[in-house]
Amino acid sequence: MALRKGIAYRHLVVPYTRRSRKKSKAYIKTSPPIKIVKFQMGNVNRQFQYKLALISKVSIQVRDNAIEAARLSINRQLESKLGTSNYKFLIRKYPHHVLREHKMLTGAGADRMSSGMSLAFGKPIGVAAQVYAGEEILVIGVDKNGLALAKDAIRKIRAKLPGSTTLKIETVQTQAQEQVQEDQQEEQVMAVST
Repeated sequence: MALRKGIAYRHLVVPYTRRSRKKSKAYIKTSPPIKIVKFQMGNVNRQFQYKLALISKVSIQVRDNAIEAARLSINRQLESKLGTSNYKFLIRKYPHHVLREHKMLTGAGADRMSSGMSLAFGKPIGVAAQVYAGEEILVIGVDKNGLALAKDAIRKIRAKLPGSTTLKIETVQTQAQEQVQEDQQEEQVMAVST
């Protein structure tokens, strides 16, 4: 059966993550597998000059297949143009919330086949990440030569994610730059005191 539209699951509800150890007592026998393959890509250990963060403007649920589609698009673009060692790409949200659906038959004679609303808890069909307003969905770290490419990659995936988002760009100081600034401040203090 095909996936339902994302609008059916994008509104925030009480998070349901419960899985019982005793399968006979659990409503959800097993939780569906997460479709996101990787959460960290590129050169994770290196510090880059710029940090680009995609931030949600509204509280929303994002299904795992939407995050995976965005991840594939961004990673393919960054890896082909910059190489694996010249960027850092992190997915910040983990899909915990189990989505459920009360499956019903449709068509002629379906009224004799369906159970109606009795025990309409539903069967698990997927998982979603609950993102609140102001939280980061994904983060990209690049140097100056990859900044325009990273902006373009994020612009392209905005249609794949529900809700409205904003892009926040920060400059990140490396440890060497921080050391130079501390040395300059110490020199100024020494010059003033003498």
